[in-house]
Amino acid sequence: MKLRYWLVAFFVVPASLLAGPVFIKAGRLIDGHGGAPLAPAMVRIEGDRITEVGSALPVPAGAQVIDLGGATLLPGLIDLHTHLTIRYGENWEKQLVETTPAHAALWGAYNARLTLLAGFTTCRDMGTTWPYVDVDLRDAIAAGAVPGPRLFVAGSYISTTGGAGDAKQFSDYVQVPLVDNLADSPDEVVKQVRKNFKHGADFIKLLATGAVLSLGITPGAQQFSDEEIQAAVKEANRWGRQVAVHAHGIQGIKAVIRAGVRTVDHGSFLDDEAIAMLKATNRHTFYVPTLYTMVALERDGAHNGVPESELARARMVRVPMQLGFQRALAAGLPIGFATDSGVIPHGENAEELAVRVVLGEAPMAAIVSATSLNAEIMGWGDRVGAVEPGKFADLIAVAGDPLADIKQLTHVGFVMKGGVVYKDELGKK
Repeated sequence: MKLRYWLVAFFVVPASLLAGPVFIKAGRLIDGHGGAPLAPAMVRIEGDRITEVGSALPVPAGAQVIDLGGATLLPGLIDLHTHLTIRYGENWEKQLVETTPAHAALWGAYNARLTLLAGFTTCRDMGTTWPYVDVDLRDAIAAGAVPGPRLFVAGSYISTTGGAGDAKQFSDYVQVPLVDNLADSPDEVVKQVRKNFKHGADFIKLLATGAVLSLGITPGAQQFSDEEIQAAVKEANRWGRQVAVHAHGIQGIKAVIRAGVRTVDHGSFLDDEAIAMLKATNRHTFYVPTLYTMVALERDGAHNGVPESELARARMVRVPMQLGFQRALAAGLPIGFATDSGVIPHGENAEELAVRVVLGEAPMAAIVSATSLNAEIMGWGDRVGAVEPGKFADLIAVAGDPLADIKQLTHVGFVMKGGVVYKDELGKK
């Protein structure tokens, strides 16, 4: 392995330092759009962008060639629901009284690197325990201070008094300072939306129903009124921004679809009527399940100190969540890809792909969901999500064929972001 590659596993090296074009050769290429793989494959990169894709590109004298042998090359994966600043195994309510924003920032940097090296070069981060730490993490990664995915961040998620994620849920004599995330009227929702954008958020995260891993209202119950949800969407749209919504219960799911949110995350109790409503939005609102969370909670929840009351909620939600996903598949609904990392171990994001395939999704469709479809959902289809000229050179590779074995994507051997190699266990030395 070249010294430069070893270094960038820990430090970001600007792509401009790489002299001349770089060519990547691989046994096959899955481009992210769902067509037949290209075999063999070559990709030409100049700076941080892809400039040419083909089977046999001319290589000028002196150009750098990264030969990945028979590996499969893909676009960098995209996760629409992460919590990078949450240390896996820590209860978020305890974080409020036992940790500081610096704790979240340092673990966020650690988790961002794990996630990048697992092949996820872009993430939509869905809010933090300590507000706006994700904004600083996004900016630090973009500036090259720490390695991590490209981030699209929520800042501070918005909830209701007594709802999921209520940071003031303790005794009325114990107040958690600096966390002001509650809104109990349309006007208060608008103020929270404006405050988030003022402090650097890219989009708004709203908790429309109760949650599995939070005290307060139950997962199936709608906690914001229809008018409050509509106020959030209207105000975010005035800023040209999106609203992503945590929603388990079916009434909450239908309310947020009617309001015109961009994504319905989790969607545990999705039914046929909600699927028809999603289809009728004509790709304006998307369903984004997080199925592997229930596997991780069953495996690690008790060990990590998750209260039995919250584990019981997870058991209640698991089967309806799987059945809703299978209904959406059968209906041909476009389904975004997300993991809720932080609830699952950071770096295990691709396990979600394996769960989806077990539940009946075709491997190629699962890959498209985590690449070009997710880029479309974010509004970043012009820059990430596919291997084609003009896109960022965000590329990953696995030794085998993920169309034959989707679990190959849980062992990514090559990672490039913006033309910089962060991991290479596959290149011929």
